[in-house]
Amino acid sequence: MTIVRRAATADAEVLARLLWDFNTEFETEVDDVDVLTGRFTRLLGLDEVVAVLAEDDRAAVGFALVVLRPAIWFDGPVAQLDELYVVPHLRDRGIGTQVLDLCRGLAAEQGAPEMHINVDEVDADTRRFYERHGFVNVEDGTDYRMLCYVGPTSAS
Repeated sequence: MTIVRRAATADAEVLARLLWDFNTEFETEVDDVDVLTGRFTRLLGLDEVVAVLAEDDRAAVGFALVVLRPAIWFDGPVAQLDELYVVPHLRDRGIGTQVLDLCRGLAAEQGAPEMHINVDEVDADTRRFYERHGFVNVEDGTDYRMLCYVGPTSAS
């Protein structure tokens, strides 16, 4: 049985290991677990950061990280889902849905009316997962896709 709960600062190392696994699975550059543990420890102490942990038989099997930021378009914050991961051999068993549902519920409790997620265009499985849960990349009343751009904080 999988238990999905809000993570605490004491879970920082477990979350760091899951994030490391996530990035290495997809051959993405990632810092060492000890560096990630320090970052999770710092972030989990902030009110605007929410982490969710999925555990099965006392082993961590998935997690998510949500950051809440102020918004000008409504009174509550915007929830940004930065990470959501389920270990490969347990995918397609509803764990990701449980994790996402708890993230959405916790964000709603903080007054966030919407959640943003960035997904690589080539990641068809992940896009289908979020679309199945009501996420879109074309807003009502428009006929064009939303895009996310990444750039340096200093001008070149």
